Amino acid sequence: MCGIFAVLNYPTDVKCLRQKALSLSKRIRHRGPDWSGCVISGNNIFCHERLAIVGVESGAQPIISGDKSLILTVNGEIYNYKILKNKLLNQCEFVTYSDCEVIMHLYRTVGDNFVQHLDGIFSFVLYDVERKRFVAARDPIGVTTLYYGYNSSMPGAMYFASEMKCLNGTCDTILSFPPGHIYDSQTNSFVRWYQPKWWQPTTIPTTPIDYQLLRRKLIKAVKKRLMSEVPYGVLLSGGLDSSIIASIAARETKAMLRKQLEDVEDHDDEHDHDDVDGQGSMKMSDTGLKQSDNGSIGSSSGDEQTEAFWPRLHSFSIDIAAAREVANFLKTVHHEYTFTIQDGLDAVADVIYHLETYDVTTVRASTPMYLLSRKIKANGVKMVLSGEGSDEIFGGYLYFHSAPNKDAFQEEIVKRVQNLHTSDCLRANKSTMAWGLEARVPFLDLNFLDVAMTIDPNDKMCHSDRIEKYILRKAFDTSDNPEEEPFLPPNILWRQKEQFSDGVGYSWIDCLKAEAEHRIPDQEFEMAAKRWPTDTPQTKEAYWYREIFETYFPEEACTQSVVRWIPRVDWGCSTDPSGRAQKSHIQAYNVENEGA
Repeated sequence: MCGIFAVLNYPTDVKCLRQKALSLSKRIRHRGPDWSGCVISGNNIFCHERLAIVGVESGAQPIISGDKSLILTVNGEIYNYKILKNKLLNQCEFVTYSDCEVIMHLYRTVGDNFVQHLDGIFSFVLYDVERKRFVAARDPIGVTTLYYGYNSSMPGAMYFASEMKCLNGTCDTILSFPPGHIYDSQTNSFVRWYQPKWWQPTTIPTTPIDYQLLRRKLIKAVKKRLMSEVPYGVLLSGGLDSSIIASIAARETKAMLRKQLEDVEDHDDEHDHDDVDGQGSMKMSDTGLKQSDNGSIGSSSGDEQTEAFWPRLHSFSIDIAAAREVANFLKTVHHEYTFTIQDGLDAVADVIYHLETYDVTTVRASTPMYLLSRKIKANGVKMVLSGEGSDEIFGGYLYFHSAPNKDAFQEEIVKRVQNLHTSDCLRANKSTMAWGLEARVPFLDLNFLDVAMTIDPNDKMCHSDRIEKYILRKAFDTSDNPEEEPFLPPNILWRQKEQFSDGVGYSWIDCLKAEAEHRIPDQEFEMAAKRWPTDTPQTKEAYWYREIFETYFPEEACTQSVVRWIPRVDWGCSTDPSGRAQKSHIQAYNVENEGA
């Protein structure tokens, strides 16, 4: 992923805006440290901050079509770009090797419904020079971030940016671009293009669970997200979701390595047959790949051999015992990092600046992810797989134990998926992209969603004999087939849910609360409603985050896109968003302690 910034229909000489546009775009250079681009056409300007993942050598943006009639700036990854190039777009002239270039050719070839052919995560602005038309779109769930804005003193001008900070101080209206929508300047309207059959919360599916189908779809989702020309890894918390993704990725990476070795050996055989005297034959070491006695793959240089950083699978975690256990089981190259509470507290302000929200749950969970992402990027990794979305899809949060019936359960999971762009997707995207690290989320694959979201909610609900996300666990439980290689150890596969912010250590949340108590005097907190009559903070921790947010984003326009997660108190849930505050967690740990 990258960072985009665009100004359309600027009312005066757009060339005079160039330096300011470059300066505004620079605010998101952390998203794309590899290269910057700027293109002016008519009274429009397009900027791009690039993180090179695919088409590394020739994928600079903005992309201009060969006939100069289309201009495109994109943040995202198009997983089916090769299929599109080979079938639907096989007559088109491509000017780069970027996966994103297919967007402009689809626009020209297919017409107004072109976005529906894309399988990936994306936010883009495309300009049709001849028709003086621009369209902007965002991926179905909102894995990528996109904002748009206006300035009342410049009617008709429209701004787009990957992060709100580009528009802060320039626009007096700033809104989050709705996921699954496309904007067309010809009609000046937003239209929802993503409309799966499960999208209506009141539609209750009746399809029974097919465990094999669910497993196949998730495996395929992970496999397509390993599309990369740069080092990648997996985020591993030791919980169910990240562990399943890591397990699948480990299997797929091993398969790719085996394929590479087979290709090398075939190449050696061809040279041996072609070159009878043996002169010039290629050995495995000449390709940069070498196999050791234990079967591991390494890179070779002269007489030295070292473990290759990539394409071997590397896993990254904060120092958690469960993550270490999973890594040992999967035989990943595992990296653990330990952060002090003070490290986390010192980072909170920076986290809020990058997140552009003051939501308590998001800030709590994002801080350790933000710190970990910096360490990962320091290892030379540009892309990681992550487990976001599973809890929303399967009702994995502990408060789902309190769902009164299956209709309410289904309605809640649909609403949670629809709002992922305000919470977990926002966290995963901005916490990682703060350091130029791209997070990919297999659970939000559209084909997987079409299966998982249409399962009868009664199969997903937590019953007396069923732990949360039972069907996901069961789909990857191979205990009934001894001949099949297990995906995970049983104690990991059937471990109770821990929210990420809880899982990294309960002391983290306790210290955040204590720090807020120390920082915010009682008399100030009592005046919270007067200071913020709208969306008033209900705790000192929320007050603290709101205060930090205002130091970076003082404009009223900046709060328009912020959405806070509100617990389901109508289900009898605690107002504290922490998972350990839920009744099911308390009961489970009381039972555990009684048996200790």
